[in-house]
Amino acid sequence: MAEHVKVDEFLSSLLALCRPLEPFDMPLLDAHGATLAADVFAGERLVLKEGSRIRSTQIGLAASIGRDHLLTRPHPRVVVLSAGPDLVEPGQSLGADEEYETNSWLLTTAVRETGAVAYRVHTIPNNEEELKDVIEDQLVRADLIIISGERNDDSFDLITRTLTGIGEITTIDLAIESSGRHNFGTIGPDKTPVVTLPGDPIAAYISFELFIRPMIRTMLGAATIHRPSVKAKLDKAISSPEDSRSYVRGVLSEDGKSISPLGKGDSSAQDEQTTLSDANAFIAIPEGTTSLESGAEVTVVVLERRYI
Repeated sequence: MAEHVKVDEFLSSLLALCRPLEPFDMPLLDAHGATLAADVFAGERLVLKEGSRIRSTQIGLAASIGRDHLLTRPHPRVVVLSAGPDLVEPGQSLGADEEYETNSWLLTTAVRETGAVAYRVHTIPNNEEELKDVIEDQLVRADLIIISGERNDDSFDLITRTLTGIGEITTIDLAIESSGRHNFGTIGPDKTPVVTLPGDPIAAYISFELFIRPMIRTMLGAATIHRPSVKAKLDKAISSPEDSRSYVRGVLSEDGKSISPLGKGDSSAQDEQTTLSDANAFIAIPEGTTSLESGAEVTVVVLERRYI
């Protein structure tokens, strides 16, 4: 039976599986996008701080003081795959009860945006033997493996059975609205971390932002691992279940002072995806809060930094 855990407890368990990757000297251009593993000085002046992301301006600064290499944390290698007998690749025709495989496309690009190297697996295993073979083939190039399935529970059970046979896996019920079960643990000879995310793309993306992104940022040795948060006022009322935390999609105003909720209520999968695409923030509603009126001050997790 799945253990029922809160958000902070789950995050702590996942971060315990991670550590910063071993640093090494990288040629200047190759270091772009990685994380600096040591302070850089120009004489006695500190010009680049350990833990900072190496962007174009940092590359230019390093070159200006004669550096052609930088000591960096390498980009974590993250393998993303989906499994389930009713998943179909985009571009193909759908049969009865089939759905387009969405999550690996969403998650692979989200991994890249976090600063890691992402490998999307281009096959969709539909039984335990196929899934086991695919996972074991990927272990040689993975610092982290992310797996998702379909919107129903059949594929989750398939993934759970497979992972349990090749590693140490815990299944939990996460106390987030519309989220459900997750797996986490380590597999293979190198104890590679693995996390199973929900089949629903909205829930999968929320879990990515809350849990996978901090794992990747930890592997990078980044100074900050979480998205920034701000306080803003709701421009319309919203509700939430009493016993779960909610993360509601929203559009934060350009001045960062107000937030417009999106995506609460019954909608088609395409409508839900549209609101996720439109959102630039999540409204965090804690457990025990069932309703918030227009004008209430809320905590907002900012997904796009240009808004603060």
